[in-house]
Amino acid sequence: MKSGMVSIVGRPNVGKSTLLNKILKKKIAITSDKSGTTRNIILGVYNDKDAQIVFVDTPGIHKPTHKLDKVLNDKSYLMTNNPDLILFMVDISTGFGKGDKFVLDRIKENNDHIMLLLNKIDRIKKEDLIKRIDEINKEYHFEEIIPISSIKGLNINDLINTIKKYLPNDGKYYEDDFITNQPKTMIITERVREKVLHLTHDEIPHTVTCLIDTFDENDNLISAGVTIVVDRDNLKKILIGKQGTMLKEIGTRARIDLEEYFNKKVYLSLYVKVIKNWRDRDSLIHELGLKEDLDE
Repeated sequence: MKSGMVSIVGRPNVGKSTLLNKILKKKIAITSDKSGTTRNIILGVYNDKDAQIVFVDTPGIHKPTHKLDKVLNDKSYLMTNNPDLILFMVDISTGFGKGDKFVLDRIKENNDHIMLLLNKIDRIKKEDLIKRIDEINKEYHFEEIIPISSIKGLNINDLINTIKKYLPNDGKYYEDDFITNQPKTMIITERVREKVLHLTHDEIPHTVTCLIDTFDENDNLISAGVTIVVDRDNLKKILIGKQGTMLKEIGTRARIDLEEYFNKKVYLSLYVKVIKNWRDRDSLIHELGLKEDLDE
């Protein structure tokens, strides 16, 4: 059986997480139009009758403006070392820009097997797409160039079949029922953070962090408490909203998503905490007195 590791790499907001969710037909990675939405290395395992593909969704690579950006970039570059194939994704509706070229030149230093995915082809005329492919071909060599639309699912089956050609015959890495490396607690905190980003738009910086402080599960119910951490008092007011309306809406939307994902009832309690000048996630966990994500 063919199997292998495939890293999805690109700048922020090009559609990497949306693609992974579409391939797996299950939402395992959160999405938003803010850079830095994906902060963790997320594995998503695709299985069919003749292949197992372990996809790695990486944070978007971009020019760092603070420490978090640099950490996310380093995570992404790390996952370009020694995969069987790299899917380098570009938002072709905005062109193949300097930022894309910077990322590509960096990942080409250690990789020969790179496939170019031209995403969001539903936003561009066919003649413009052909022109841009010709321009790219004159400057770079790729194993394949595949136009797709991750949000609409265009050419996804062709992508899967093409990937298989580049995978070794190594046998399966994971059992068939393994979908992702994310623990349940991380899935919960990430869904809450996604709703924060969706509902607050540009009011809340993308550095907002969500941490689990309680978690309990039985056959019928998951109960979880999540602390949303910001670094300014005015951001706490925005998240709570008038008479708690914003926090309630965040919780409602996250709960609906989580009940669909886990296929059971979810009871969710949300809290907002202001911690000024926190350095990193570990310092937050220490200050709040939490265990590391209460990992099972």
